[in-house]
Amino acid sequence: MSSIIREVVLRHAITDAPKAGDFEIVERRLPATPPAGTVQVRLLWLGLDPYVGQVLRNRHMGESAPAPGEPLLGEGIAIVLASNDPAFAAGDHVVGNCGWTEEAIVPATRLRRVDPTIAIAEHLGVLGMPGLTAWAGMTQLAKVRAGDIFTVDAAAGVVAGTAGQIAKIEGATVIGVAGGVDKCAIATGRYGFDDCVDYKLDGWEEKLPNGITIHFENVGQRVLDAVLPRLATNGRIVLCGLAQHYGDGSVARLPVGPIIGKRAQIFGLVVYDFFARRDEWVAYAAPHIREGRLVEFQDVADGLENAGAQIERVALGTTQGRALVRVSG
Repeated sequence: MSSIIREVVLRHAITDAPKAGDFEIVERRLPATPPAGTVQVRLLWLGLDPYVGQVLRNRHMGESAPAPGEPLLGEGIAIVLASNDPAFAAGDHVVGNCGWTEEAIVPATRLRRVDPTIAIAEHLGVLGMPGLTAWAGMTQLAKVRAGDIFTVDAAAGVVAGTAGQIAKIEGATVIGVAGGVDKCAIATGRYGFDDCVDYKLDGWEEKLPNGITIHFENVGQRVLDAVLPRLATNGRIVLCGLAQHYGDGSVARLPVGPIIGKRAQIFGLVVYDFFARRDEWVAYAAPHIREGRLVEFQDVADGLENAGAQIERVALGTTQGRALVRVSG
């Protein structure tokens, strides 16, 4: 017998940062049996990243914007209800792009099985795309090592938090940049950073260290302008995100002269380049997670009806840690 499920979709096309009112809940009917090569899943957790807002506005290099009423991009953790593919069985826990929905029928090729003995939501954060992003930037591009002085902005977020913890594991000194006392407390208290600079305070730039050997950029111009004069000769900069510029249409620019003078290396980080190496990241991370050296901080909204408000908070930068929606228990 077919079932009726709820799903969040765009109410209308958007060109600005997403707001809660841009979304609505619709009902869909799923077939009684998943077609060959597909799996029926029930969503447990939905992860919401800053890049999703760019996708919804059709400003992202990897995905096209969905039309109003179409399924939305959303990586989620789900449990398999029924499978018509030999790779999966009922009861498996999986992660993949399942949409903003209670249940879905998903091509098996879009899913991967995960270890449920590790805290399940962490497969969307520290073990998911954010963690893979941090690992790629730190170990494959910047090649962090003992003695590095490492800075990262958006320090309360899961990408920055994971990058900083990797740096600590490898023997670096870690300084975060974040907006507000609470976010700085997450960086130092939860993630174990050596220090965190609050950019909302006057003169915050002067609290950054000199001799920065690696900087991991998630925000944009205002932090880059403060970091570059303090970069060590032969310093490395990983350009991961530009959250400052996503909502206002402004453009970040790097001054060529100081970069040449510092003999700096600039790395553009696109996580899609590393998807095939996800197992390497999981093998690196899992023992550190089990031993408490690699953790995350979660900002959880309950229920699909609050997914639109949660992505609005992501776009505004007011979430603290990994932005998640708990869809079902």
